[in-house]
Amino acid sequence: MRVAVLGAGYAGLVLAQRLERRLPAAVDIVVVDESPTHLVQHEVHRVIRRPSVADAITLPLDDALDRAEIVTERVEHVDAEAGLAELADGTELDYDFGAVCLGSETNFYDLPGVEEHGLPLKRVRHAEAIRTRFLDVCEAGGTVVVGGAGLSGVQTAGELAALAGERDATDRVDVVLLEQFDSVAPNFPENFQQAVHDELEARGVEIRTDTPVQRADADSIELAAGAQPYDLFVWTGGIRGADAMGGERPVVRNDLRLTESTFVVGDAARAVDADGEAVPASASAAIREAGAAARNMAELVTHELDGDGADFAPRLKPYRFDVPGWIVSVGDGAVAQVGPTVVTGAAAKAMKTTVGAGYLSSVKAVEKAAELVEEELNA
Repeated sequence: MRVAVLGAGYAGLVLAQRLERRLPAAVDIVVVDESPTHLVQHEVHRVIRRPSVADAITLPLDDALDRAEIVTERVEHVDAEAGLAELADGTELDYDFGAVCLGSETNFYDLPGVEEHGLPLKRVRHAEAIRTRFLDVCEAGGTVVVGGAGLSGVQTAGELAALAGERDATDRVDVVLLEQFDSVAPNFPENFQQAVHDELEARGVEIRTDTPVQRADADSIELAAGAQPYDLFVWTGGIRGADAMGGERPVVRNDLRLTESTFVVGDAARAVDADGEAVPASASAAIREAGAAARNMAELVTHELDGDGADFAPRLKPYRFDVPGWIVSVGDGAVAQVGPTVVTGAAAKAMKTTVGAGYLSSVKAVEKAAELVEEELNA
């Protein structure tokens, strides 16, 4: 029997590790990802200001997995009904049970010129490209525009403002954050939104809400109120599904299955949990979904191996979304929400440092966790 995990982001890596522990040795586990390393993506914005962080937040899959076969190749297409994945090298990978954990891609919403001129922030190379361009702006002076004020946009704007300060370019560089809705962090509670707004303003970021982007060219962004000139344009305005899923994020059942044998986990899907609540696309949700998917996949595998085909399939447990809170960094500061309480200042920054390190430790990357903490303490 073969179990395939397609993608090794948060959902894929945690799922594969759990399956290694839960499934019998007779079951083949295959993990497919276009990169041989796992990226702690919620820390990638740090690379804009601290390039050395890149090593601490990238983990070789060979170090993270014990017995799974690792295939370094891009998944081009997934046939969830047939249990088949087509890879970029032309091979086809069939599976008895599988999980699509391919994450998401930046959504440019077909806005004219935005994909051509807006730099995304999904990979280390994107952060490095943003840094290189931004240092030129610091030298010459100018305006940096970040499109989209979700958590990624907030963190990016915060890093850019902090880097301008470190380069003594605060008087020469304007950092502008655009958001189409009426608040930053629009999908989060109001008290969290306000605290994030205040933190951004305190760090010199100009916030423009109720300001959707209409189009972009090489020098300016068209808004309803007119043109916004820029020298660097970063786009964090939304996500879409992976190309292998036709750009879609399919809705899955509350047991995280798309079909009887294929799960879709993390940002690759739109999940509705056991309480009927929509699950937000986030690292914390992906990690917790992976745990639920691992339990359910193990149930199905055990039933398949032990059953005679005549008995009923096991009743799988629905996933219930439950996280203790949210946290976002804003330059050298941070905002955290634990239950109804919002925390800022040194306490929030300490919490933010422990989140990345705690995750790395949980996936057996203790040395990387120590590296990340050292990078944060020396910042």
